[in-house]
Amino acid sequence: MITNKLVFATNNLHKTQEVRELLKPSYEVLNLSDIGCDVDIPETGATFEENAMLKSSYVSQHYQLDCFADDSGLEVEALGNEPGIFSARYSGERGDVVNMNYLLKKMEEVTNRNARFKTVISLIKNEHNYFFEGVIEGIILNEPKGKQGFGYDPIFQPHGYDVTFAEMEIGEKNKISHRAVAMQKLIAFLKTSA
Repeated sequence: MITNKLVFATNNLHKTQEVRELLKPSYEVLNLSDIGCDVDIPETGATFEENAMLKSSYVSQHYQLDCFADDSGLEVEALGNEPGIFSARYSGERGDVVNMNYLLKKMEEVTNRNARFKTVISLIKNEHNYFFEGVIEGIILNEPKGKQGFGYDPIFQPHGYDVTFAEMEIGEKNKISHRAVAMQKLIAFLKTSA
């Protein structure tokens, strides 16, 4: 039985679905569209933490609702941890395929393929702000594989696996992903603070 509502400050339906799966049945997760927020909340921070907090703070202040927001990105070791906070618009525009292809082009002659996905969640609950971080290490492949997921999932293969995130079923990815790691920390916190 759903007993609590939380706003996830995103309009990304893929991310919303992943998080709903992780938080059900204890929480009903609403996204920005569900609460009637059509503002493109600026992500002007210099870190994942700052960007996540900008989004959660906006919803908390304007809608007086408990809210969490994440900022996630891919950090490629050989590129000085690019694209980082610019992952969603690395090529200069938004779009999974164009950004992935831009990254692959930059990686053409690179032998160090080490990378990691990182998520930072900012939760504002009862007017207090809490942070939760998740990281998963892996490598960048030379070409996309798989049709699941979004973003850089088709070219990211986590250590210990012979498939990309895009080749995994959502349930499998939800057990190991950077967002899942951060979400498990958030869920553990919510259970102890309820």
